[in-house]
Amino acid sequence: MNRNLLLGAALTSIFLLAALISFVWTPYDYAGLDIANKLRGPSLAHPMGTDHFGRDILSMIMVGARTSIAVALVAVGIGMGAGVPLGLWAAARRGSLVDEVIMRGNDLVFAFPAIVIAILITAVFGAGAINAIIAIGIFNIPVFARITRGAALSLWQREFILAARVAGKSAARISAEHILPNVANLLIVQGTIQFSLGILAEAGLSYVGLGAQPPLPSWGRMLADAQTMVSIAPHMALMPGFAIILTVLGLNLMGDGLRDLLDPRLRVART
Repeated sequence: MNRNLLLGAALTSIFLLAALISFVWTPYDYAGLDIANKLRGPSLAHPMGTDHFGRDILSMIMVGARTSIAVALVAVGIGMGAGVPLGLWAAARRGSLVDEVIMRGNDLVFAFPAIVIAILITAVFGAGAINAIIAIGIFNIPVFARITRGAALSLWQREFILAARVAGKSAARISAEHILPNVANLLIVQGTIQFSLGILAEAGLSYVGLGAQPPLPSWGRMLADAQTMVSIAPHMALMPGFAIILTVLGLNLMGDGLRDLLDPRLRVART
């Protein structure tokens, strides 16, 4: 257990705990307006201050953590759930038409950034957290497909895979029983990285009005609301900004620590 993993897990746990607590308790009603106390700086009553409507920023950040984590988690789940099987299938049929179709489809998705996909989805179905999840999830599919295929291709030439083929196992069974367990470590590490990127993508989509809609708080929406009041109430931008930075930093440190912990070559070197 290295320091990066411990520090990353600690930072991530703080925001995950805040998100879970927000389901049952927040210091104030995150949607409650208190115009008399608007733009107040941090104090004992409001540790992170209030916004231009008098809403408690700490309560909004707690609920915003719930929104960001949920969107990123489901989007990574979509990407992993669809991308990993596609990558395994392409590796098992390497050089075939199936492999070519899957990889060129990945290239097509990569040609459109998540923000463009979100705009297209929003134009059809309207803005909202669900559409943000779909847009980010679609963008995650080719990421996991490429990583899975690249890792699986090298394994298909290994002796234990050749032994499994001689034993009469099908390509699908070999992929499920032998290939997938051996690339799981890589997928876990990549999952943490995509999780952090998902939080950034959700914040970016909310910033331009394509993510979670009011009155549901979102860190990106909070930054958008604060952009015209930075000189008057800088805490409105600093608090959600620090929340995004620390959450992404924690996830990246945790991914880096997991890579060091799970990489068999580094394990041998430490031994």
